[in-house]
Amino acid sequence: MIADDLHELGNLIRQGRQGLLARWREQVRELPSARRLDIPTLNDHMPGLLDELAIAFQSGTDASIPQALAENSAPSHGLQRLQDAFDIQEVVAEYNILRGCVHDLAEDNRLSLQGRPFHTLNRVFDRAIGVALQTYATQRALEVQRRREEYLAFVAHDLRTPLSAISLAGKILEQRPLEAQAREDTGQVLKALRRSVQHLETLVGKVLEENANLQTEMGTKLERREFDLWPFVQALIFDLHPVAGTSSTALISKVPDDLVVYADAELLKRVFQNLIANAIKYTPYGEIVIGALELSADGLIECWVSDNGTGIPEDYRERIFDTGETDPERVGGTGLGLAIVRTFIEAHGGEVSVESETGAGSTFRFTLPCKAHPTGSMS
Repeated sequence: MIADDLHELGNLIRQGRQGLLARWREQVRELPSARRLDIPTLNDHMPGLLDELAIAFQSGTDASIPQALAENSAPSHGLQRLQDAFDIQEVVAEYNILRGCVHDLAEDNRLSLQGRPFHTLNRVFDRAIGVALQTYATQRALEVQRRREEYLAFVAHDLRTPLSAISLAGKILEQRPLEAQAREDTGQVLKALRRSVQHLETLVGKVLEENANLQTEMGTKLERREFDLWPFVQALIFDLHPVAGTSSTALISKVPDDLVVYADAELLKRVFQNLIANAIKYTPYGEIVIGALELSADGLIECWVSDNGTGIPEDYRERIFDTGETDPERVGGTGLGLAIVRTFIEAHGGEVSVESETGAGSTFRFTLPCKAHPTGSMS
């Protein structure tokens, strides 16, 4: 009698698979991450899982449960659900919902799921859940590790700007006249300062070298607030003045004193630092202008950093924001600076672009919201 029930249930699953999946989708769409998915993406490997279950029921022995379950479909499903932004609880829930639908199908047709049918059903589903979750958890752990390493690379890259400022400030102090009695002691202190900075630069360089091959796809958490842009930019100009030099390159602000932006101040600081430091490299003599204006029609703030330096070759402009892309004529670059800029601006919902002419300079532009949005402060 049990063998007959198993065979009949296998036939019912095969013949009524579409209806079974429709019943499952109706219930599984209650899961938050499933609501936005189209039918093929939501189904994923569930039709194949039902076919495997039907084979397992009709074979009559646990040994014949298809090995493809462990080798192909369930691992792929775990990766798919990670891409679909399911959490682990939702992955388990969707399998258990389908398990419940099979139970309902058996009851509707007065078939027993006691004994061997019950064991076979749970064997198939528990194996699928285990394999899918193992793949899901492994891949998510790799993603977390990748993002931590990438964040470290970004931070290490950003350390170069203040380190350069400290180093150049030390050189300037060394060159200034000192009181005769203090000159020797102060000079020794400044030399020690420069040696320490050089050591830090070496350490940062090693971190960058180890992480330069990472992709810029990190999830960026934003802590947004409204703040005045003019004093923010003035403070940056003061900090970066030693990098530009006292007279060779001028840093000029054309930011209106009443302009308010809605952004993560720390990330925006890193954006400006990277753009200004990059402009200084290519403008040894000239001026760098930091500007902004409100695009009233779009409700956005447009910011820019413009220089009259050497400019960017045309064949390099389109890929300049890609990770790992560096100026072939400059040794020691990692290709992270402008990738950082793009990542942080896109996290704010903005866009970044560049205009340049070889020998005439470059202008980097990006947009930001000018006021808070009711949706919150997460990317």
